[in-house]
Amino acid sequence: MTRRMTRSLVLVLGLLASAAPAAAQAQPKGHLVVVGGGGVPDAVLRRALDLAGGPAAPVVVFPQASERDETGDVAAEMWTKAGATNVRWLPLTDPAAARQAVESAALIWFPGGDQRRLMKAFEGTGVPEVIARRYRDGAVVGGTSAGAAVMSLVMLTGDTDLKSITVGATTTAPGLGLWPEVIVDQHHLKRQRQSRLISLVLERPDLVGVGIDERTAVVVSGRRFEVIGESSVLVIDARRAAIEPRAPGSLSAARDITVHVLTAGMGMDLGR
Repeated sequence: MTRRMTRSLVLVLGLLASAAPAAAQAQPKGHLVVVGGGGVPDAVLRRALDLAGGPAAPVVVFPQASERDETGDVAAEMWTKAGATNVRWLPLTDPAAARQAVESAALIWFPGGDQRRLMKAFEGTGVPEVIARRYRDGAVVGGTSAGAAVMSLVMLTGDTDLKSITVGATTTAPGLGLWPEVIVDQHHLKRQRQSRLISLVLERPDLVGVGIDERTAVVVSGRRFEVIGESSVLVIDARRAAIEPRAPGSLSAARDITVHVLTAGMGMDLGR
């Protein structure tokens, strides 16, 4: 699929997702725990386990974003050290078995790596549909770094211009769409990715940009999210902005963009 075709597909999917008023859509019963990378603080691990039902909650890990063979074992060990007693990582060589495992999972986790690699691994397995259903029914779904990026419907891929705010400079691909109202960016302040998120938000002002820094997470419950962890979350909201029409390759321009800088204990309701 060419870059132009991919961007067109994302645009169509995004328009379909935003066609019905958000208030009229049934809110998921589950929670998202979205970590900006750089390690997962103990407080985030404890919160995710608590939301999933406690240490005995079944945890499944999909490590396919990483090219390292040991990633599944490392992620499973992280949850075991956090107190989880029922943890396993899942290959995708047997999609039916993976789907069955997700059906009984209370916490579904995506480690870091390359978000495009994870989405490619999921193709044709039917696993994303089961994950989405479990989230709607009450499961916790979380991830860090690449595992955070896949939460969006319009997913950042990493291919971008970080030195300017330019129309058409940021490449995207379809993500899992578990948090379809936003564009998630990770390692946000540590790797100075503010310009790419602003660029994309100005192209898709119907979506709110949520840039999560390292060792920091947002916990999403319905349309509200709360920040936990050690650094900051930058929220870029252009839903009421006046955006100047510009040709691809031109510098982006807009007025009245709303920016929030949130730290641990702070939150936001996207419906307000």
